[in-house]
Amino acid sequence: MSVKEAAIAAKGLRKIYAPTRKAPAKEALKSVDLDIPVGSIFGLLGPNGAGKSTFINILAGLVTKTEGSVSIWGFDIDKNPRQARASIGVVPQEINMDVFFTPKEALDIQAGLYGVPKSERRTMEILSALGLEDKANAYVRMLSGGMKRRLLVAKAMVHAPPILILDEPTAGVDIELRKQLWDYVLTLHAQGVTIVLTTHYLEEAQELCDRIAIIHQGEVVACEPTEKLVGSLDSKMLLVTPAEPLAAPPDLHPYTAELKSGGKIAIPYQPSSCEVSSIIERLQAAGVRIKDMTTVEADLEDVFLALTYDRDRQPKDKLRQAAPAGTP
Repeated sequence: MSVKEAAIAAKGLRKIYAPTRKAPAKEALKSVDLDIPVGSIFGLLGPNGAGKSTFINILAGLVTKTEGSVSIWGFDIDKNPRQARASIGVVPQEINMDVFFTPKEALDIQAGLYGVPKSERRTMEILSALGLEDKANAYVRMLSGGMKRRLLVAKAMVHAPPILILDEPTAGVDIELRKQLWDYVLTLHAQGVTIVLTTHYLEEAQELCDRIAIIHQGEVVACEPTEKLVGSLDSKMLLVTPAEPLAAPPDLHPYTAELKSGGKIAIPYQPSSCEVSSIIERLQAAGVRIKDMTTVEADLEDVFLALTYDRDRQPKDKLRQAAPAGTP
C-alpha cells in the first residue's frame, strides 16, 4: 500500500522497554508492519498488554520507538513530527483533564495549543454535535463520566485532523450516550475522517469496522477486511432442539455434543471437512428426533479467541486453519 493510500503506515516497528528494578526488559512491539487505509474505520484489537497502547502512544509522540518507521498522513514521525502529530486526534482511554475549566474553555485552550486561529475555531459546533452544548459553561468536574468521554472526543477534533484515534471510547458509557458518540463518529467518517478504534466490545468492532487488525504479544497476527476475517475461521455450531428432552448429550462420535440450557444440543463442526447431513445421520442413529435446528456462524469473538487466548495452546497446524491466509 502506497503512502497516498495509507493514513498511517508502520514498517518494522519495534519498541523495547528498558529493564527496571521491578521488571525485565520487554519487547512490546515486534517488527510490526501495518497500513491503515485512508477513509477507513480500522479496528485495532488485542488482549490487555498486547501492544495497542504502545502503538498509539508512538503515533502520538508519547513513546519513542526503538526501530522501524512510521508515517502519519504522509509525514514521517521522525522527519516531520509536528505535521505528523497535527494530522491525528487521539482520544485516550483514561479520563484526564483539568476539572476546573469549562468544556468551552478546555476546547479553546486545546485549539490554541494547535495554533488554530480564533476565527477558525468551532468550539460550540463541536460541543453541540456531541450533546454538550448545554454544559459549555459548566465546570468539567460537574460532568458525568460519559460526558467527560465525549469531551475527550471534542478536544481531539478541535484542529480538524484527518485521522481520529479512539482508545476504548465507550468504556463505562451507557447505551444512549454510546449511540450518540457513534453517530458523531460516523458523521465524521462520512466527511472523510479516517477512524482508528481500539475496543473490547467485539460486537461493536464487527459492526463498525471495515478492516480489523489483531495484535497479540506485540505481533500483528491478522489484518483483513472484517467480513473476510470473520469468515476465515473454519468453525460453525449446529444447535438442535430435540423433540423430547434429553437427560444427557447423545454420543455422536466423532462429533462432540453439549447439552445447553433449554435442552438444546450444541454440536461444533468444521464446514471444510464435514456436512451437516452426516451430523443429522448420527443424531438419528442415536435415537434423537429433531424438532428444530439452526446453524450458528463464527463471529469476531471466535476469531479473536482463536488468534489470541487459544493461540499458545493450539498446535501449529490448527493455528494455520484459524488464521487467514498470509497472516504471520
